[in-house]
Order: sequence, then structure tokens, then C-alpha cells
Amino acid sequence: MSDSLKKIIWNLFLLTGGSVLCALAVNGILVPHEFISSGFTGLAILIYYLFPALPVGLLYLLLNIPLFILGWIYVGRRFFFYSIIGLFIYSICLMVIKTPVPVQDRLLGAMLAGIIFGAGTGIILRSIGSSGGTDILSIVLLKRFSIRLGNTVLGFNCVLLLGAAFLFSLEVALYTLIFSYVNAHMINLVVTGLSQRKAVLIISSHWKEICGEILKDMKRGVTVIRGEGGYTGAEERILYTVTTFRELPRIKELLNRIDPEAFVVIMDTLEVINQRIGNQPHW
Repeated sequence: MSDSLKKIIWNLFLLTGGSVLCALAVNGILVPHEFISSGFTGLAILIYYLFPALPVGLLYLLLNIPLFILGWIYVGRRFFFYSIIGLFIYSICLMVIKTPVPVQDRLLGAMLAGIIFGAGTGIILRSIGSSGGTDILSIVLLKRFSIRLGNTVLGFNCVLLLGAAFLFSLEVALYTLIFSYVNAHMINLVVTGLSQRKAVLIISSHWKEICGEILKDMKRGVTVIRGEGGYTGAEERILYTVTTFRELPRIKELLNRIDPEAFVVIMDTLEVINQRIGNQPHW
């Protein structure tokens, strides 16, 4: 089996698996409890409540037409075509999967739905496509303005919830807000949280030895920055490297062994774009 075929199968698996989870959350928890979902799924559910004759899956499919025009303009063609496939898979799942989830408490239902739906959306976004909806908008904003995926979803939901509060009740809107909050954090966790990178700044008189160890033993790139001590005026060398969370203890052990007096700053990264060390899916 060729590598390209394996990639196609893997991405279709991600799109299908994520769509199944999202549909399970919608039809198993959200609709029975009369909640609103996130993004365009939520908009489709809201319209469904007003016009029950139209199925949620069909409404979602129709609402996505304008967004796919946006995707064609601003996002890569490969992502666009995979997203069309994802859109049809997700719409079919919404029409087919009707398995009830036995959760009676509305608060627990909102939280569980947020976990399931967020995990499903995150799995979809780990592919090189999407299921349409605000996934496309989220990726456009991430690529152009570095706005986190979950934050875009949460912002869109706030506008959606205002409409839900006026059309239905404030209680429904608040339960849905809980769902949206959990959903947004779950998306961030699945897409970037589990593969978050750490940026490390190191100032040490043994910078050459430390640099060599990172390059040779850890196979990580290092940038050497020329600096100057603000108090002493002495010339300094600052090492800058990006590493995975799992490799961070190795860097700490290396520094303690070579220079325990080294000045080290470890920072979280929002996203890292690179074929070798990057953690952003290649949309």
C-alpha cells in the first residue's frame, strides 16, 4: 500500500470517527435536552427547533454553502476537497446516528456533550480537512491571525446563545454555554494541547557544550543569539530551542549536569509551524 493511499485512509478515518462522536453528542444528548450546539451545528439545531420538518443533517448541509466559498478563497485546495468529504460524512452521521445517551441530569448532560463533541471536532481537525461549519472559519483565523481554534468557536457560540436566549429561555442558553465552554477547551486539548511544544531560552557560560549536547543527543535545532548583560555589559550567548513536552526533562537533566547555574526560561507555545518539530496540523 502506497504512502499516499495510507494518508487518504487515515484522514478519512479521522473525519468519520470525529463525525460519529459529534453526531452522538448532538442526537444523543443535545437535542433530547433541548440544548443548542456550537457553531453551524447549533444554528442548524436552532432552526430545527423552529421547523421540525427539516432534519438537522440537511439543514447543516445547506448552511455550509457560503462557508465553503470562504474556504475555497482562503484555504488550500486539499483542505477544501477533504472538507467537502467531511461535510457529507458528518451530515450523513447526523441523519443516521440516533443513539440515546442515558444522562438525566441536564448539567452533567451539557458537560458530557461538550467532552464528546469537542473530542470529535478535535479529531476531525487533526485531519487535513474538516466537517465544514465554523471549522473552516476557525482555521482561516488561526492561519491568518493565530486565534486559537477553541476561542473562535466560543466567540461564535456567544452570538448564537444570545439568539437562543431570546427565542427559547435563558436557562437553555446557560446550559448550552456550559457545553460550549467544555467543548472549546476539549478542542484545544485534542488539536494542540496533547502535542504542545515548549520554547526554551538558556543563558550560560557553557553555551557551546550545551548547544552541542542538544544538537547531537536530542537531535533538536538550536539558535544562538548574541546578547549583552544589562548590568555587566558583558557579551552573552543565548540559546533558543523548541522541544516537546516529553523531552523537556532531558533538557533539564542536561543543564543540571553541565551548568547548574545556567539561567533558563521555559515558555508555552501557542503553535509551532514546522515539518519536523511543528504541532499544527497541515491544513
